[in-house]
Amino acid sequence: MIRASSGRAVSLLLAAGLVLGTAACNGDEDSGESADGVVTITVNALPPETEEVNRKNYLADVAEFEKKYPKIKIDAKEGKMDPKTFSSKLAGGQLEDVFYVYFTDPAQLIAKRQVADITPYLKDFPVVEQIKPDLMKVFKDDKGKVYGLPWTNYTLGLLYNRAVFTKAGLDPNKPPATWQEVRDAAKKIAALGDGHVGYGDYSKSNTGGWHFTAEIYSLGGDIAKQDGDTWKAAFNDAKGKQVLQQLYDMRWTDNSMGEKQLLEYADLLTMMGSGKLGMYVAAPDNIPTIVNQYKGNYNDYGLGPIPGGQATLGGGEAFMFNAKATPAKIKAGLTWLTWMYTNPDRAAVDFQRKAADKVPVGLPQPNLYTGAAEEKYLAAAKQYGNVPTDNYKAFTESTEKIPLKVEPPAAQQIYAVLDTAMQGVLTDRNANVDKLLADAEKQVNQILSALPK
Repeated sequence: MIRASSGRAVSLLLAAGLVLGTAACNGDEDSGESADGVVTITVNALPPETEEVNRKNYLADVAEFEKKYPKIKIDAKEGKMDPKTFSSKLAGGQLEDVFYVYFTDPAQLIAKRQVADITPYLKDFPVVEQIKPDLMKVFKDDKGKVYGLPWTNYTLGLLYNRAVFTKAGLDPNKPPATWQEVRDAAKKIAALGDGHVGYGDYSKSNTGGWHFTAEIYSLGGDIAKQDGDTWKAAFNDAKGKQVLQQLYDMRWTDNSMGEKQLLEYADLLTMMGSGKLGMYVAAPDNIPTIVNQYKGNYNDYGLGPIPGGQATLGGGEAFMFNAKATPAKIKAGLTWLTWMYTNPDRAAVDFQRKAADKVPVGLPQPNLYTGAAEEKYLAAAKQYGNVPTDNYKAFTESTEKIPLKVEPPAAQQIYAVLDTAMQGVLTDRNANVDKLLADAEKQVNQILSALPK
């Protein structure tokens, strides 16, 4: 969790808490306030009992918050978003006052007016102004109204093995910045022999389509575009062909991607942990997983910006507000979110606790902030850091320059189709790139045509 706000924000939040505490003298069920002026809000994301440490910390945070804001009570529910029940709970009005979503959800919820507009209340929560504009854009409609706040974020970059780079005569402080540089570096790594693979990519269990999306975004391309109420596939073009042709050439001409293909998520992490893989596209959170589950070493891994740099696929977790939430509940919910999740003043508390629990501190994401809030957050990360932050410098320096793009609509269905195109170029020496793209385009257009208008 990331929490806090600037000193000015804290004083304003205290003021907001006092307003909440005195707004109702006689109690009003419709407003969400009791007779003594206490507002109770339901929220989710309480860790389950199986996550003993996380749950303990969360409940301690709730207790601290309620002590600071005695006129707000938090009724916390376990879990985040269950895709199997979310739609029915939404339709039945059973969602919490403040509920968890992925970055892929807000656009549709906003378009259908299924969430509350929180714009009028944000003036009392100035820390929101220091959240990265690209992240806030995810929660805005076409008129600039705001409907939610981010909790965590990630964008994809190029994860690489610094030790392997050094062996291959490459500069570990200068990761490839273009796809041609990726290809050139991969050939040098593969030339080491002894099972070394220059570059790895996915092609199974929807991960291939996910990476195809990231790679076409990096070139300035797209997966789908909207024209009015209609969505159409947008990847059967020169940029889509460039993605598949480069992978084909690296696999069959350069032999720099190894013979083992049909890879899915855990495969590349395992290969990176073995010390034999040079590079692959990944988010920063892959690094602790490689270290903890696949016996890697933090000092061996670097992170650079996504090659091409036109845009990067990103995502994250966030909270939105029930469309039926009263003004009092929205204000209370914003007080909670800006104290618990978007609060750079409490970052030091969070990082100190994580460091004590041997959780990595100092990875380049999540980082929600710009300006003074970001400086405060980064200073706290540095104070309690336990990973080699210099290894991620190239990635960190790129985050303000490369725009974030979220996943396309019906993402998982589309990824399943694009898996086939990725499999084609990585497993078939006779693959026809144009036909793979054309076939995928037809199938994706069928998926997009079924989207609700």
